[in-house]
Amino acid sequence: MTYTRTRATIASAATVLAIGLLTGGCGSGGDGNGGGGGGGEERALTAPSPPSATGTGPYPTPPVPRTDAPALPEPTEPTEPTSTDAPRGSAPRPQDVDQTDADAVGEGTLTALWTYDTTTDSGPHDAQLRAAEAGWLTAAYADQVRAHRPKSVPGAQWLEWAGHRARTTVAVQKTEDAAKPPDTGTEAWRQWTVTATPKGRERWTGEPVVASVYVHLTRTTTDKPWRVAEVTVR
Repeated sequence: MTYTRTRATIASAATVLAIGLLTGGCGSGGDGNGGGGGGGEERALTAPSPPSATGTGPYPTPPVPRTDAPALPEPTEPTEPTSTDAPRGSAPRPQDVDQTDADAVGEGTLTALWTYDTTTDSGPHDAQLRAAEAGWLTAAYADQVRAHRPKSVPGAQWLEWAGHRARTTVAVQKTEDAAKPPDTGTEAWRQWTVTATPKGRERWTGEPVVASVYVHLTRTTTDKPWRVAEVTVR
């Protein structure tokens, strides 16, 4: 099977998954109970259903240039992360999981990356910084995240979430294809479907954000903990 998707590392502008939160896309239109629909940018957040397994490769395929992403607006003012503190409810930490288990490390990393709290975060990049500081990422990948500065201001969807003082709850479902290469002692690939649901005050629930995510994990030797070296969002 050949996969066509875009390489979107977490060091890019808030990842493909979060692009609608930053570009001023339409909000979820929730009525307080999670109902309503979104605009074009919001639809870009929703990934298609994972492909069925065929046992053919390669896995994953080389990235292709993205041509359908909405253009990012010019920022009205510089934006800097306001907090790298743990969000309300807290994201998992490496010490909370078995770090010799690539599945556990990959799932924990994705949960941390998509755990947002609008009462403390200025945007999705704050969650990326927390993941880097917590130790989920390789040193090189963490450096990329720290060096990145978002070039856009929060959009309408993020502002809607913030208006409800929302944070996300994250569900991670393993959705691997049979073409995935076998693990080695120092390298592993994993695929998940990530669903981040904003939940705010007064029992408000917004429309979930969904994406298919590929994770590349590495470690220097077999007795060392796994770390995430790359995240690719389809």
